[in-house]
Amino acid sequence: MYKNKVKLGIAPIGWTNDDIPRLGIENTFEQCISEMALAGFTGSEVGNKFPKDPVILKEYLCLRGLEICNQWCSLYLASIPYSKVEQAFRKQLKFLKEVGAHIIGPSEQTRSCQKDRSVSVFNGKVKFSSKEWGSVTKGINNLGYIAREEGFKLCYHHHMGTGIQTIEETECFLNDTHPDYVFLLYDSGHFMISDGDPVLACKRFAPRIGHVHLKDVRMDVYTLVRKKNLSFLDSVEEGVFTVPGDGCIDFPEIFSILEGSGYEGWMVVEAEQDPVKANPFVYAKMAKEYLTETLGI
Repeated sequence: MYKNKVKLGIAPIGWTNDDIPRLGIENTFEQCISEMALAGFTGSEVGNKFPKDPVILKEYLCLRGLEICNQWCSLYLASIPYSKVEQAFRKQLKFLKEVGAHIIGPSEQTRSCQKDRSVSVFNGKVKFSSKEWGSVTKGINNLGYIAREEGFKLCYHHHMGTGIQTIEETECFLNDTHPDYVFLLYDSGHFMISDGDPVLACKRFAPRIGHVHLKDVRMDVYTLVRKKNLSFLDSVEEGVFTVPGDGCIDFPEIFSILEGSGYEGWMVVEAEQDPVKANPFVYAKMAKEYLTETLGI
């Protein structure tokens, strides 16, 4: 069933890290996309070393049988005027349309601690006021409508360190946004290190899931970083994340839930690691082999 409904992609963050640019500084864009293709993936998200010219980017990708499936989009709906957010959003949509994508993955970044090493991601995250929450949900509804009119799905990325991180916060967000305009970018790794139950999150939100990020979590590292109350970036560098099949998450159960809900679209391996410690090509192949064995695609 998955063979005709799901495509497998991988994010460049295993080769070059957008949040910690020194990780993977030695890895080129060409190496990254060539190894993605060699590992057997057909889709990629946009990384910091990718060409900004959509024509050039498409040429590089087409040579390797790859397409862009999504791009991160930072929003500041709770802190800057909506008109400025919409202007930047439309510009990003234009770029994605020109490279042939149909998904955009925004995350509200107002007061996010995800890039702040001085703050524990486990007990220092932002909590939105009711006014901020209203600005975010109203703004997302508007942006979701714009995305739909442009042939896109807006798939919101719940994320560690932000005001929409936990299962409870994600549920409130989905309840306060329009199901025809706003979908969820489900990230197994973020739900795991936030709430410890990505399977429950998948069951609860399956009807709204429009895009999937596949991260696994190393339980021994997870226990350590929680005990030390580390920042998000320090947790990444400690190796809390890995590729599907190399950690503690029950992916067969997640896949069963998604299949039962009729999910169609991309499943994207997005496991940020230090490429010196975790060779990105080796781990990409490991992920693809696991997904082929588990999903049959």
